[in-house]
Amino acid sequence: MSASSLFHGIEAGGDGDEMFAADGSVRPSYRSLHDALARLGEEEFRSRSESLARSYLDQGVTFDYAGEERPFPIDAIPRVIAAEEWAEVSAGISQRVRALERFLEDLYSGAEAVKDGVIPAELAGSSTYIVDAMRGYTPPNGVRIHISGIDLVRDGSGGFRVLEDNVRTPSGVSYVLSNRRAMAQTFPELFADRPVRSVGEYPGRLLNALRAAAADHAGEEPTVVVLTPGRFNSAYFEHSLLARTMGVDLVEASDLVERHDRIYMRTTAGLRRVDVIYKRTDDDFIDPEVFRPDSVLGVPGLVRAILAHNVVVANGIGNGIGDDKLTYTYVPDLIRYYLQEEPILRNVDTWRLEEPEARAEVLDRLDELVVKPVDGSGGKGIVIGPSATREELDAMRARLQADPRGWIAQPVVQLSTIPTLVEEGPEPRHADLRPFALNSGDDVWVLPGGLTRVALPKGEMIVNSSRGGGSKDTWVLGAQGPTRVEVPTSTGYIRVLERDEADEPVETGEEEPYAQEQDQRQSEPEPVTSAIPLLDAEDLAEDREEYDPEDLDGDVAAAETDPHREANDAQ
Repeated sequence: MSASSLFHGIEAGGDGDEMFAADGSVRPSYRSLHDALARLGEEEFRSRSESLARSYLDQGVTFDYAGEERPFPIDAIPRVIAAEEWAEVSAGISQRVRALERFLEDLYSGAEAVKDGVIPAELAGSSTYIVDAMRGYTPPNGVRIHISGIDLVRDGSGGFRVLEDNVRTPSGVSYVLSNRRAMAQTFPELFADRPVRSVGEYPGRLLNALRAAAADHAGEEPTVVVLTPGRFNSAYFEHSLLARTMGVDLVEASDLVERHDRIYMRTTAGLRRVDVIYKRTDDDFIDPEVFRPDSVLGVPGLVRAILAHNVVVANGIGNGIGDDKLTYTYVPDLIRYYLQEEPILRNVDTWRLEEPEARAEVLDRLDELVVKPVDGSGGKGIVIGPSATREELDAMRARLQADPRGWIAQPVVQLSTIPTLVEEGPEPRHADLRPFALNSGDDVWVLPGGLTRVALPKGEMIVNSSRGGGSKDTWVLGAQGPTRVEVPTSTGYIRVLERDEADEPVETGEEEPYAQEQDQRQSEPEPVTSAIPLLDAEDLAEDREEYDPEDLDGDVAAAETDPHREANDAQ
């Protein structure tokens, strides 16, 4: 079979395709991969792709679609990003996270950015995400955004732009890890001749960032747990995978209890103190004393324990204002204000509908634009003007006029395409990218690659799996030497970020260390019996007279069904 046979249907190329240039030639970063895939031929490639899909079904790599658990679609043609381009993306993500950290600290303390006119007072005053109980609180190491997922798209010139920020409960990293494991098992020869940056560091890096968040009195090895709403949650697979690969306990609300402004975990050996909780539950459900009193997914007294600096929750409660889509429009200004730097990554052009002139223009051009709710996720509530009916546009116009604060508008972004295997063979499909960043307080580390989501239906622009989308393994090529990024500052000087990534771990085509587990599926949490610190002497002295183990038996158990989806679900 000829070297061109696999890609014969798309080699004519087109504007915005990442593998093929407009003249049909293969872009340099894809050349080696293109040739290796083409040598396989379509029959062999399709056979292995089907094996890849079956492995996901066997391993329980699933997502929720209309209330049904389905295997998460993975396409076997990876996305490739050159080392030099990734250096700029990584620096831009880090810059953005640092600015949003400063913004959240400022907003919950002195609100200097509001006083200085960088952002309007109405932005915070009208936001439903501000949590008054957290005003004046500063985490032990100053970090609120321990884990972030910043969604990117390529613009018409081929550069990456930020589409939105996710700093509450960004999900999807489990698919990054699973995609790489599956690709290494199914197509090991693809990794043989090209230096692809490894993603296997993520669980260890995440654990280190969570431990670094603990208060000083937690000891040298703080107790970390992952809090899940339960096995009926759409992202439960991710919760269990991350807990297992970090080597920490996966708990539900009924496994935790507050005593004397401390949080404890029930184990078969008794209560044990918890220092850091990686929450995968929305703020509204996390503590019925402060938020929804009917929630059985949260821990009563958790906020009191946080404010007493006896436990840290990641990501921080009240982070929602940081990924409000109206806040997104001000992030370039926040970077200039807090960091005295120019943004490395640009926003997608956006209209704020609170501004009368912008609102008038959007209403006039509604059939040309994309309108999004500021608190939406998963592609829900989005109206794409060019494909909307007259009735949908009329209804949208009325909603915008009634609640301009609740919406933003953007031009239709022509997402780049990547060859993707469909029934007819490889065809171009639209894709975005969600890189994940971890903040330890000392450093913001960006996982090489992130989650590439791809819209499988032809012509579809929304990549979420709830709209029929899937994912790809994302390859960041290893650097041959130091990478260099120039960052203009507000003083007119250029700050140079130079990093030698030659020694960064690369893929070998073998399983990642975390993948030595025999089975990725974990149908329910294991009993919490890890060898972690028991109650210390002070705790025991305080509890001796007041604590009765029988009292715990009456606590409300976790719900059998999950009334809640993660706010920033990758699906």
